[in-house]
Amino acid sequence: MIAMEKAQSTDRIEKHFEVRAPRSKVWRAIADAQQFGTWFGIRVEGAFEEGKTVRGFITHKDYEHFKISFQVVKMEAERYFAYRWHPYPSDPNYDYSKAPMTLVEFTLEETDGGTAVTIVESGFDQIPLARRAEAFRNNDGGWNGQAKKLTKYVA
Repeated sequence: MIAMEKAQSTDRIEKHFEVRAPRSKVWRAIADAQQFGTWFGIRVEGAFEEGKTVRGFITHKDYEHFKISFQVVKMEAERYFAYRWHPYPSDPNYDYSKAPMTLVEFTLEETDGGTAVTIVESGFDQIPLARRAEAFRNNDGGWNGQAKKLTKYVA
């Protein structure tokens, strides 16, 4: 069951939902770069490893020009996965390499019915004002869709 929560501030997006799958399966779907890419809709070049940067491209029609870099911050097996990225990198002519990044965190907890998933993306207040509202709005809606896709992937 997916129960989305409204954003509590302009700096962070938070989503909570439960999936009917063992925590180990949900962990692999999140922490294995190829599985992550399958449900997230991205072609990932490399493996997620703590301290490494992994690049990829969105595979959804009309979004193929979105280049993504994941700076993997922390991985605690079957519990916590965090990375930094540039939210909503929609302008192919903009150099995002020096721009502030947001922090995305996945936290997993076992429940009687499967696994509780919490996704938090924070740091939007650091994003340049010209991009902030659009990035926040698109990612807030985007995480709703990604939660549904993850739920379906691990079912």
